[in-house]
Amino acid sequence: MVKDYTLRMMHAFFDSIVELITRTSTELPPDVRQAMKDAAGREVPGTSAAQAMSIIALNIDQALADEGPICQDTGMPTFDVRVPVGANQIWMRERVHEAIAEATRRGKLRPNSVDSITGKNSGNNLGPGTPVIHFEQWERNEIEVRLILKGGGCENTNAQYALPVELAHLGRADRSLEGVRKCILHAVWQAQGKGCSPGAVGVCIGGDRTAGYQHAKEQLFRTLDDVNPDHRLAELESQVMATVNTLGVGPMGFGGQVSLIGCKVGALNRLPASFFVSVAYDCWAFRRLGVVLDPGEGTIVRWLYRDPGKPVMPMSDGAATGFARTGREKRLTSPIDEATIRSLQVGEVVLISGRMFTGRDAVHAHLMKHDSPVDLRGAVLYHCGPVVLKDGDAWRVTAAGPTTSMREEPYQADIIKRFGVRAVIGKGGMGAKTLTALQEAGAVYLNAIGGAAQFYARCIRSVAGVSLIEFGTPEAMWHLDVEDFPAIVTMDAHGNSLHRDVEAASAEQLAGMRG
Repeated sequence: MVKDYTLRMMHAFFDSIVELITRTSTELPPDVRQAMKDAAGREVPGTSAAQAMSIIALNIDQALADEGPICQDTGMPTFDVRVPVGANQIWMRERVHEAIAEATRRGKLRPNSVDSITGKNSGNNLGPGTPVIHFEQWERNEIEVRLILKGGGCENTNAQYALPVELAHLGRADRSLEGVRKCILHAVWQAQGKGCSPGAVGVCIGGDRTAGYQHAKEQLFRTLDDVNPDHRLAELESQVMATVNTLGVGPMGFGGQVSLIGCKVGALNRLPASFFVSVAYDCWAFRRLGVVLDPGEGTIVRWLYRDPGKPVMPMSDGAATGFARTGREKRLTSPIDEATIRSLQVGEVVLISGRMFTGRDAVHAHLMKHDSPVDLRGAVLYHCGPVVLKDGDAWRVTAAGPTTSMREEPYQADIIKRFGVRAVIGKGGMGAKTLTALQEAGAVYLNAIGGAAQFYARCIRSVAGVSLIEFGTPEAMWHLDVEDFPAIVTMDAHGNSLHRDVEAASAEQLAGMRG
């Protein structure tokens, strides 16, 4: 009976999961759209924060219109699946794996599954632990599948605290709801722009270390406008949201009015010796959707979080470019000379044209030990792992936002000085070692808007070539010809850093929340 049941639903189940993956990657759910639209309305016009929100809004609409990934980092696919008693979970897991591979082939997911020992990319998002699938039986005669795509940048800003603990700027956090509140505020402050703020946090109080993180991530399946059924946790969520946006971290860590669009808290019992607070930080590209499937055929009966019968609320006004030019932008053509770079100041907007090269973790590690496969003198190095598809013999970039730059801090200064790089583009800023190298060598750090993968893909006119493709498509060094690629100078060749300044100013605000 079970065998017949699975055979009859085979084709529809696979297609339904592919559709779920595609929609989750390309369509932001209505509650997140509304929260981001509200957040954009709170930023002061003319500021870097407002500019960032304008680009984000256009990017969200572009992704929907073109059915392209909202962000090039499509993250770790995590499924929560509820099935009737007797359903064949082994068969379903196999079909989910096939659907992941197909969505990757279509360019809806970036190949993100990497062997932890060899560093080799599987190329299809499959491998030990990828994707993550949690099954649960229930007594309903329907299948519910929920999916969240949480990227590496925001995953790296997750935090777990063992209470009691001393927190920078907040003092001691005790084993109480007040201590939990301090931990949440500290986690949001600590993320700065590295997690693509404004973000949302799922929080778990208690559990063990493993269960705590899992339950925290499960809180992100709640809608941003719901009310916690536990009045104590509802009050905590309200307290956090009432104060956290006075931190001044703001969109992309540029400073501004909105640092967080949601806080959802759950609780698990714990051991007497342990009191963990686990915080799962998600970026503004808060991608989670779900479907309810017919248990016999696997067809989609209804969607969760979205109603296909209702028109999608546009984020931009239709005529918006996402980037409002003022005429004060500085035009740069790569390769760039030192004098031009030293003339730039923090806060200025640049428009880059010419050749740029992508370089993420694998490229930076490679350049520390080997010669560069291309001439980097005067070059622009883009911290980006794009989504690329092959058209015949040519490559086409379909999503190309920046990755978190701080991972390259151990390498960046040496690479700038050794190879003559003039500009580094990424998100979230870099540290003191890189800042010193920018001064010494005459280089700048440029902040692009995290997650705006569709917006930046449209600035790429062609792929001129690729080096180190053996690292996998996200980690390869792509040679991109760009036109009017906008970014903000946030670290200049004079020792100035917007990231350092915002972190210091927001730390003062954090200290005022000690309670």
